[in-house]
Amino acid sequence: MEQQSNFKVEYSQRLDLFLAERLNQTRSQSANLIKKGAVSVDGKITLKPGLKLKASQEIEIEFPQKECSVPMEIDFDVEIVYEDDSLMVINKPSGLTVHPAPSVKDATLVDWLKHKGIRLSTISGEERHGIVHRLDKGTSGVMVVAKTNEAHAALAKQLEDKSMGRYYLAVIAPPLKEEISIIDKPISRNPSNRIKMGIVQGGKEAKTAFLSLGLSKTQKEQLIACKLFTGRTHQIRVHLESVSRQIVGDGVYGANIAKVTAERILLHAYTIYFKHPITQKRVFFSAKFDKVFEGFLEKKFEMEKLNEKIIPEYIHNSFTDTWS
Repeated sequence: MEQQSNFKVEYSQRLDLFLAERLNQTRSQSANLIKKGAVSVDGKITLKPGLKLKASQEIEIEFPQKECSVPMEIDFDVEIVYEDDSLMVINKPSGLTVHPAPSVKDATLVDWLKHKGIRLSTISGEERHGIVHRLDKGTSGVMVVAKTNEAHAALAKQLEDKSMGRYYLAVIAPPLKEEISIIDKPISRNPSNRIKMGIVQGGKEAKTAFLSLGLSKTQKEQLIACKLFTGRTHQIRVHLESVSRQIVGDGVYGANIAKVTAERILLHAYTIYFKHPITQKRVFFSAKFDKVFEGFLEKKFEMEKLNEKIIPEYIHNSFTDTWS
């Protein structure tokens, strides 16, 4: 059985670049897919990665599914923050991809959910069962997973109308100058590096608010809370790079801005809030830091002061009072 994808070309560009953008993979990965005869243009298979596409052409991609929908070995576990018959809230580990894709070889969060025998919604298709929203592979933290289609539809609507929200925590360098700040700059695919996003005139509206939670002992690093008003790919990282700031551990955005390093990117989805699709009550859930994130904070910051502000209620009230 094969998975099939169809796309329509909107403007002229190379075939390998077109696929890399839509499949969220590298140009070389797209070229390999083409060379294997898995890509057709207007119904004819092509083996040319550099083929120049024209607007309105139809692209068809066929690639074999995994031999087994669940990998033979899943050697990790995921913390369950909350669970009932309609949904589950989990703490995604850094380094775990959310759902399968042609370029993903390792087990994903969806694989783990299926392996556990957890009932999942089917609205998003076979490869994304239960997934209402996603986090980047390197980002850790809180996610809500839908078990029923009814819950999925209700949560997706809240995500769209922004009544569902998340607060992220990040360690950055150098510190922002203001205690509170907003960056409102359009984001689109970086024209000079198609793997990255960037600030692009005429791109999609993107707005992020930042709140300082504390400086490190040397005052070279800063823990900040981030609130997204829009949900663009890599939004927090792109906006910080645009003002010459880097999330510690980020080797892609702002890689040359700061010399501070960490084992992983120190970006964590800390709190999520939404209206429960069944009870209709507003609920809040938070996810604990992993050992790497917590260890970095304990080494670099005075935790007694920081602990007074790393409180979900404090963060939520600070953003609500300022940007309600």
